[in-house]
Amino acid sequence: MTDALTDGGLEDQTAGTAVFSVVYRTYASQVLGYLAARGVEDPEAAMQEVFLSVLPRLDTVHGGAAGLRTFIFSVAHARMVDDHRRQSRTPAKLPFEPELDGREDSSAEAEALERISPSEVLHLLDGLPQDQREVLALRLVAGHTVEQAAESMGKSAGAVKQLQRRALAKLRDLAAVKEYLRP
Repeated sequence: MTDALTDGGLEDQTAGTAVFSVVYRTYASQVLGYLAARGVEDPEAAMQEVFLSVLPRLDTVHGGAAGLRTFIFSVAHARMVDDHRRQSRTPAKLPFEPELDGREDSSAEAEALERISPSEVLHLLDGLPQDQREVLALRLVAGHTVEQAAESMGKSAGAVKQLQRRALAKLRDLAAVKEYLRP
């Protein structure tokens, strides 16, 4: 390896590739270990940057194997310092903890219940056919899934979805008329 560096072996493209291959195989694991031990966020990427910086300057290295090793680790140290500086400027990444999040909007259901009294809700539900009232009771009040409501009613899941859609559309229409008629 040092003979190729000192005897002008890098002037030939093939010899340069062979020398770089030997240098990479010799020092890559050591550089990777150094960067990982020094807390670099992505040590593999930083190691690749080190060797991308070293490759074009291999022919300028003096001092044989010791000089090459010193040069490679000085570049690795510079990449480690760069990474630490970048990390210090990057905001801390904290996981989202929903229980600590004070921002909470009320649900549409809660808002509707605040605006409409229970007797009004019952009156609106009285305007629906029996099977639509049953679907809403099972889905919204009892918390059943579509499949559970379908099983309870002896209908298909598609029929339950259709009944629910029609019931909600009718309630919207009734509520809109009611809002319009209010003084």
